[in-house]
Amino acid sequence: MNSLIVFQDKKIRRVMHNGEWHFSVVDVVEALTDSPTPRQYWGKVKGREFIKNELSPIWVQLKLMASDGKEYLTDCANTKDMFRIIQSIPSKKAEPFKQWLAKVGYERVQEIENPELAQDRVKKYYELKGYPKEWIDKRLRGIAIRQELTDEWKQRGVSENEEFAILTNEITRATFGKDVQEYKQFKGLGKKNQNLRDHMNDWELILTMIGEKATTDITETKDSQGFDECKDSALEGGEIARNTRKEIEKKTGKKIVSKENYLDLEKMKEIEVKE
Repeated sequence: MNSLIVFQDKKIRRVMHNGEWHFSVVDVVEALTDSPTPRQYWGKVKGREFIKNELSPIWVQLKLMASDGKEYLTDCANTKDMFRIIQSIPSKKAEPFKQWLAKVGYERVQEIENPELAQDRVKKYYELKGYPKEWIDKRLRGIAIRQELTDEWKQRGVSENEEFAILTNEITRATFGKDVQEYKQFKGLGKKNQNLRDHMNDWELILTMIGEKATTDITETKDSQGFDECKDSALEGGEIARNTRKEIEKKTGKKIVSKENYLDLEKMKEIEVKE
């Protein structure tokens, strides 16, 4: 799973660990400082910023291929923690990243005060990727409906991580006959960061909204509490969406569950970046 990426004309080694990419800290330090001894540079930063202040390490040691063709344990960090490390690097080349991180943080604070800004940001994101306007409108509405549902789950004692995923799978399976992972495989989505909903067609998005909106309303009406009761409501919501899907398919003679995706947009963006 070892791989290389190119950043600032420098090669950054990376390795998959616990389901996410981890990058060589020394390689990133070298790219951002041009230090002739990046390992020593990182040692000083690590000692000054983290060890001295008794902070928990945000890096892990993973085996990466070195220039001699052998693998050695190397300090690595995931994307979030790498940004934190970059903030500790006193280099002019690192300054643009620090300014960008500050800008992102400021934007998030603004979005908390005015949620419409967050919606505008998401809309711009999809526009830049080349999604059709009509699709974007449905996707944004779907995000709002999803938020209403997850807010309801939180208030009813459902934990945000594993249980959210289980309930979502119940709705998706009842609606389309596939859970989220099966649906992603069906559409040819292999990367972990590829969101299934970003690759749904119009009817798939609409039925997803129906299933989640129905689940929210049923949960409220039945006053479902805890995971088990919310799961029953999720199944009922998914069944409503499934019945809607089957009725549409019966009237049109066309299957809604589709292998159609927007991977072509991702490929086009990759080509633009290379050019």
